[in-house]
Amino acid sequence: MSEVRRTQVLVLGGGQAGLAAGYYLRRAGLDFAILDAATAPGGAWQHYWDTLRLFSPAAYSSLPGRPMPQQAGQEYPDAAHVVAYLSEYEKRYELPVHRPVWAESVERTTAGLLTRTDQGTWHSDALILATGNWERPFVPAVPGRREFTGRQLHTYGYRNAANFAGQRVVVVGGGNSGAQIAADLHGVATVRWVTRRPVRFLPDDIDGRALFDLATRRVQGDGPRISELGDIVTVPAVRAARADGLTAHPMFDRLTSTGPAWSDGTTWDCDAVIWCTGFRPDLTALGRLGLRRTGGRIPVDGTRAVEDERIHLLGYGDWTGPASATLVGVGRTARAAVTEITGLLR
Repeated sequence: MSEVRRTQVLVLGGGQAGLAAGYYLRRAGLDFAILDAATAPGGAWQHYWDTLRLFSPAAYSSLPGRPMPQQAGQEYPDAAHVVAYLSEYEKRYELPVHRPVWAESVERTTAGLLTRTDQGTWHSDALILATGNWERPFVPAVPGRREFTGRQLHTYGYRNAANFAGQRVVVVGGGNSGAQIAADLHGVATVRWVTRRPVRFLPDDIDGRALFDLATRRVQGDGPRISELGDIVTVPAVRAARADGLTAHPMFDRLTSTGPAWSDGTTWDCDAVIWCTGFRPDLTALGRLGLRRTGGRIPVDGTRAVEDERIHLLGYGDWTGPASATLVGVGRTARAAVTEITGLLR
């Protein structure tokens, strides 16, 4: 039997949330390790589409301790710039990231937590789950989805508009991914963008800086919810496509072999459907602990699992802290999680 490695705190996930946790764990003087299933640094950013841009300038998109450098010629950095930043961040703070390591399950023992992986077993006193959601794309069960003979893919698999040049493409989803991908395709393909409810653009002067300020005010018990103001940040590409005539249409009722169909008899033949319909949290490793409740979520107090104070969930959006799924926002919740863990262990 292989030797069990030991550490005080084990972090599952080496993307932005895992690195932010590592920064504060290093400052706290705790012994820790980060396990990352990816083969290279950068988290989900290394898989995004080519034209994706951050909502905020680099200075407002930083992890704790290290400002993101500005990208030459770009006010809003692209995904490749973020990957380079995260790679440098990991090296700068000498974070102990082990990759590729796939965490299979976490179990309770009388002495702590046992995490089984494809590269051996780890024993820890506390655990931070920071696996994100990129590996769990969600596609709704729309009638006829399996009958459609064209191409179907999720945001997960989209890379650039060149792959759809001259085609007729349906983009499904009223969030930022749907808007940005529809804008990316606009003018290259014939696009029909469909959403379940009317599109709500945030005011043009709101970007990631303002969103973080709003999230901060919510933490302090003051100010509106971001969702009350709108759903889509109007980054320059989206603004330009909107001005050029890109509009959203109501969601179709079903798919036929050739494309979507609406209840009023309208049809629209197409070559491809791109599902920009979100992701689900990757909680696979905690499956044996019985922590999930209604809706598949784990009840938390801040980032701490209510039923096991040794386990924290980090970076899953408002569920685990306002703006915690963003580069600039995850630091606040990472600090809080590490503070609680430090108190628990000491």
